[in-house]
Amino acid sequence: MHNKNERLILNSDELRRAITRIAHEILERNKGAKDLVLVGLHTRGVPLAQRIAKTINSIEGTNLPIGKLDISLYRDDFIGRAKPIIKSTELPVPIEDQVVILVDDVLYTGRSIRAAMDALTDFGRAKSIQLAVLVDRGHREVPIRPDYIGKNIPTSRNEAVSVRLEEVDCLEGVTLAPNPGLIINERSDGKRGLED
Repeated sequence: MHNKNERLILNSDELRRAITRIAHEILERNKGAKDLVLVGLHTRGVPLAQRIAKTINSIEGTNLPIGKLDISLYRDDFIGRAKPIIKSTELPVPIEDQVVILVDDVLYTGRSIRAAMDALTDFGRAKSIQLAVLVDRGHREVPIRPDYIGKNIPTSRNEAVSVRLEEVDCLEGVTLAPNPGLIINERSDGKRGLED
């Protein structure tokens, strides 16, 4: 159940179609699934990467390696924040000579993606890095642009975009709500964190 102040932007069927479209676009751009590795950013980027991989498998019959990336210690706002909850980083294959597709739920300032690219370089030099996001809400602070977008949602800075996935939240959908304070996003641990 969504909050009464929230406006539903994507329901579960629309979310599924957006993921299917992203999977097709990845295959088209890369001329198939060869040398692809999907890496989801904790928290919701991980199940999104798994869903994209499942869709690609149903199209191509190829099981893509799926990684998980924690960027907590790479963020440029790490100093002065509460002690982060560190999650596992798992890359199932070496990333050298691979096309790494970073997967995240919401692209906002771009700082999380910059941190993710910094984190990836600690594991090697990928052939290339591409970016897939479910929602692009604008307001970039660094020059980062996604390669694959589920939906563009124009927002103001005093609005919050919430992505909810069955695997994390036990419900599905993307909502937009007014938020006069900090732009925040519910985390899977029940705490509230900065959205970017």
